[in-house]
Amino acid sequence: MKSRESSDPYYDLIGDYSLIVSSFQAQYGIRLSKEIDTMKWDEFKDLLIGIGPETSLGRIVAIRAEEDKDILDHFTPEQHRIRNEWRANRAKKVTPDNMAAVLDQLKNAFISLAGGDIH
Repeated sequence: MKSRESSDPYYDLIGDYSLIVSSFQAQYGIRLSKEIDTMKWDEFKDLLIGIGPETSLGRIVAIRAEEDKDILDHFTPEQHRIRNEWRANRAKKVTPDNMAAVLDQLKNAFISLAGGDIH
């Protein structure tokens, strides 16, 4: 079964869908609820990749991805909660049983990004 998660480690296509919807509306003026059925997958991916840091998804991704100790020292309790929940949920998803599948997905993503054929 193919994963419905993004290959980006800081957002999930399903779990963060409401953030994606609001970010598309804010940045592009696109109402995904009306346009998602006619939008091509490649267009959706391109627009999602271009989501800026001033959108709701951009702000959450920035919190989840932060590694700078000085910045982390100044995080609010809510920012720490968001980051810690994300990290805990990600850690649960990568178990020894599914590590091979995760690594295979990563390999295929890199091959695809490089323009190669994954088969």
